[in-house]
Amino acid sequence: MDPVGPLRLGVNIDHVATVRNARGVVHPDPIRAANLAEAAGADGITAHLREDRRHISDGDIDRLMTELTLPLNLEMAATDEMLEIALRHKPHAVCLVPERREERTTEGGLEVARDENRLAHFIAPLAEAGCRVSIFVAADRPQIEAARRIGANVVELHTGAYCDFHAADRVDECRAELARLTEMAAFAFDLGLEVHAGHGLAYETVGPVAALPQVVELNIGHFLVGEAIFRGLEDSIAEMRRLMDAARS
Repeated sequence: MDPVGPLRLGVNIDHVATVRNARGVVHPDPIRAANLAEAAGADGITAHLREDRRHISDGDIDRLMTELTLPLNLEMAATDEMLEIALRHKPHAVCLVPERREERTTEGGLEVARDENRLAHFIAPLAEAGCRVSIFVAADRPQIEAARRIGANVVELHTGAYCDFHAADRVDECRAELARLTEMAAFAFDLGLEVHAGHGLAYETVGPVAALPQVVELNIGHFLVGEAIFRGLEDSIAEMRRLMDAARS
């Protein structure tokens, strides 16, 4: 099938805040990073407000909502505290992700199928407030079906396993995971869900995912912030944008 639309790039600025928080000062400023991302070709900004505030802070969200010109995708856990924050700010999109305090980064997709009733009630007020609700899930049929049943607008497919297999040169497993992502992107699209993807994507891995015709948005952060140390943030994002566009065409 032909691509369903232009491929958007959402830049996650969490780890600009991680560097800032390492010294407890005001630099580097994640909102400045968001503005540079826009100049480099980003279509949106993603920020994960964690329970322990290890990177993005409440003040960052306040500033993003007042200063950002791009759409904000607020990543958060499905907790009462985060729901109150999201309903106060009403960002363009809310992406529900699993969160464990001891994890280094988001590990795996959200368990939707075993928590449908609670999550359906959780996302209802977000939808009523005008937020597009996305669920971060593994490329797994029951989770995608459950996301559709609870009323999500979007599923974001977790690409972490594919990227990890690629980095470890586990070729057969990498191919199998990419095949699973391909199948589940088509499945989610056929259910009427908008399909996004992200986690762990780098220059070497983005092409096959960007080429999936049903995927309309990639969310990428850690790699871009790390690459910015060597080539600058705008250039690192512009190169990712170029590779995405080349894969799509």
